[in-house]
Amino acid sequence: MNYSFEYGTRTITFDLAYKKRKTIEIGIIPPDKVYAIAPIGTQEDIVLGKVKSKANWIIKKLFSFKDMEYLHINREFVNGESFMYLGRNYSLQIIKDASIKRAEVKIYRGKFYVTAPKVNEDIIKSAMEKWYREKTLEKVEERIKYYEPMLNKSPNGIGAKEQKKRWASCTPANKLYFNWRCVMAPSPVLDYIIVHEMCHMFYKNHSQQFWDMVAAVLPDYAGRKEWLKNYGVRMDL
Repeated sequence: MNYSFEYGTRTITFDLAYKKRKTIEIGIIPPDKVYAIAPIGTQEDIVLGKVKSKANWIIKKLFSFKDMEYLHINREFVNGESFMYLGRNYSLQIIKDASIKRAEVKIYRGKFYVTAPKVNEDIIKSAMEKWYREKTLEKVEERIKYYEPMLNKSPNGIGAKEQKKRWASCTPANKLYFNWRCVMAPSPVLDYIIVHEMCHMFYKNHSQQFWDMVAAVLPDYAGRKEWLKNYGVRMDL
């Protein structure tokens, strides 16, 4: 069901679904889909009041997601260039330090800082890819632990690697491998990729049973999947 209300000069529209749960969940699927999931039987005016109470937060989030509205371009790895991490854009700041042997990468106050012995595109790119690989593995392991109790099953191995045509894969032995670019996606989308692959531990196909399992864990998975389809091309170096 679709609802809307006025907040200042803005109209906030959101989708409402009822599920077997105890609390009301309010969230946003980038770039602009607002949703609410409420316990079965909850009165509509209670849900509307809850969403209205989060209106300021919703507006701020929708505004921040506008940063993702850019076209895919060839990277030059120069100061000011924009790179994604968990759905947010960070500008690149390169620092030359001849005293170090290897390039170092960190995020601080809205910027990607890459400190390198010399300013070289290949060195910067290699250092950033290494950072993304490490962060992808770190975040994936963290979120798999979160979802394991829901699925009552653990993978036999987790890895981050180069995958040109897939965001992730599940082997016959239930080892899960994730595209090292995954951590560029917003957290809800990253969770979709993770849950998708975890469900492949039960179904090695995309049958209705598979999608039913995904939906049982992530009722709003379709919006997350759509974001990946529309914006995934931007997740690259």
